[in-house]
Amino acid sequence: MESTNKTSQDRASKIGSIVVFGLAVLGLVFLVYKRELFSTHPVGITVQVFAAGLMVWARITFGTRSFHAVANTTEGKLVTNGPYRFLRHPIYAAVIYFVWAGVLSHPFIDAIAAAVLISVCLIVRMLIEEKFLLVVYEEYSVYSKRTYRLIPFLF
Repeated sequence: MESTNKTSQDRASKIGSIVVFGLAVLGLVFLVYKRELFSTHPVGITVQVFAAGLMVWARITFGTRSFHAVANTTEGKLVTNGPYRFLRHPIYAAVIYFVWAGVLSHPFIDAIAAAVLISVCLIVRMLIEEKFLLVVYEEYSVYSKRTYRLIPFLF
């Protein structure tokens, strides 16, 4: 009975992860549609270039297993090199940095609301993923204590 309950919880977590990912994508599509995603401010542009570079670096480091909404982050070995030395979730961090840098140029209520939605959804997805990572990788607990989730030296 306990195994069935855990399987149901795992399935619900995976579905929840896909749902919040979908909501984050909708938030991004909304910002593109409203022309509020890309920054026109020099600081915002710099942050967005950095974020795009971080995204590419993280994708190359993590490999092809992360290129879709239902990606299994617990396949293969735990990745702790490249940008994963500094952040547990550099891909999500890059998206959040990029979005908020766009808000710098477009500080409208709809852009701020979309950025909040995207950020909350990605943080929820991170927390769900971390639950699975803790179960699959013994070393994840130690790794998570020495590595920040989104912002080096802060969070």
